[in-house]
Amino acid sequence: MKAVPPVDDDLPDTSNVREWTYRDITRLPPAEQKEWKAACQEELEALRRRKVFELVDRPKGRKVIKNRWVFDVKSDGRKKARLVAKGFSQVEGVDYDQIFSPVVRFETVRLILALSALENWHITGLDVRNAYLYGKLEEEIYMEQPEGFVAKGQERKVLRLLRALYGLKQAGLAWWRTLNESMKELGFKRLVSDAGLFILRDKNGLPVIVIVYVDDALFCGPNKALVEKMKAKFMEKWECRDLGEPKEFLRMRIQRSGSTIRIDQCAYLEKVLQRCGMQNAKSAPTPLPAGYHPMPNTGTADSTLRSRFQTVIGSLLYIMLGTRPDIAFAVTKLSQFAANPSQEHLNKALYICRYLIGTRSYSLVYNGASGLGISACTDSDWGSDPSTRRSQTGYFLKLAGGVFSWQSRAQKTVAHSSTEAEYMAISDCSRQVVWIRNLMSEIGYQLGPIPIAGDNQGSLFMGSNPVTESRSKHIDIRYHAIREYIENKQIEVFFVDGSNNPADLFTKNLGHVKFTKFRGELGLEFYDSA
Repeated sequence: MKAVPPVDDDLPDTSNVREWTYRDITRLPPAEQKEWKAACQEELEALRRRKVFELVDRPKGRKVIKNRWVFDVKSDGRKKARLVAKGFSQVEGVDYDQIFSPVVRFETVRLILALSALENWHITGLDVRNAYLYGKLEEEIYMEQPEGFVAKGQERKVLRLLRALYGLKQAGLAWWRTLNESMKELGFKRLVSDAGLFILRDKNGLPVIVIVYVDDALFCGPNKALVEKMKAKFMEKWECRDLGEPKEFLRMRIQRSGSTIRIDQCAYLEKVLQRCGMQNAKSAPTPLPAGYHPMPNTGTADSTLRSRFQTVIGSLLYIMLGTRPDIAFAVTKLSQFAANPSQEHLNKALYICRYLIGTRSYSLVYNGASGLGISACTDSDWGSDPSTRRSQTGYFLKLAGGVFSWQSRAQKTVAHSSTEAEYMAISDCSRQVVWIRNLMSEIGYQLGPIPIAGDNQGSLFMGSNPVTESRSKHIDIRYHAIREYIENKQIEVFFVDGSNNPADLFTKNLGHVKFTKFRGELGLEFYDSA
């Protein structure tokens, strides 16, 4: 009864379905083979319905790209197969030209969510099924017939692609062009400040805002009936899955309770911890030890170590960009050493994971009942990098009591004084604030001067007074744009004591007491994620 059943080494690893090839499918038991082949057939039927390709004779002198099957098991147990082109074999200038495709920025998504909490907007979501297949190709591209489904008697023929297929380099751009034209037909206007945002106003001036990231979309607005009406019109044009009240967007879980919206990446974080083998590690009180300064690795790059470090730091970057501003400094600082990391760098990246273990149930909260408008806070750490002597810039913007935009990065040049470093930091922050003002203006909000707090009197004086002194005359002219912003009443600058400046968290590794104090001012709150 306790005997261990024999393991068939010829069967593919069921724990990693996404790595399977079509040959792995043929090694499965007959019943499972039938299910997976049915999923492949369903995918091909969808492609035929959309008229994605046509079977033609193989052209002479033309490169024919290859393809592969990609398999997955969905959360509801459905077996999914997708035919993907091997875009890496495309030839530039022949098979594609432009490939850049605009997508909405993370900070814009958070801004609209915070605004929705503040204004009590209705939010509903959808995703477009096989979105890329709607994109029309301008280039002449040929592809081999899919493995396992070659037409009998026509083995030498190939597929000419008429529409974008997943994997093609220009697929994202082709879909976005098609989507953009569709939104124009529905009466929407694309925002100049962010190409992933569309807005429509009815005859009464009520707005409907659409956030689009590739094939995922959120419809928001103050009038529920109008929002649902425009969403229905959109769904008439495309085959979509109605998600209703959104529960997730860009791997960020969205939870709404009255006028409060919470976003987190708890599920993704658990996967990252498991991938790094840190799910059972002891927690740490801060992302990095207080006062720690990483140094460049002077040794030869270790490919294995580099691969693991880049995997860990890349996963942490996505978490930081999404919902965790508290690890911004630690992650961006360590990511500077991704080309040639040392064992110490890897250990410190895993130290960040230990901090996340203790804060895995934290979420970013936007409290509409707070009534708090947009404000900003900035700081710098002069000459903090021991190897380059460059200073660190840090700033964040808040709305409805939670941060929606943040930055932590090394400055481009060496600052000659703490005042100069602070001046460059507050100037960078002011440019971000002006961009937010422009975006809000396009949405329909005419804002007064947005307050920016800094803890250096010299930099605030320099920004408010266009004086030229011997100690500041060398500063790059682009940083002086802040003077024009202040003069035009776009921003206002205020002094905050350094011991009470929460932007300090974005410029250095703080001790536990100070870190915890400033973290609480970002809008991060603990809650039961079960």
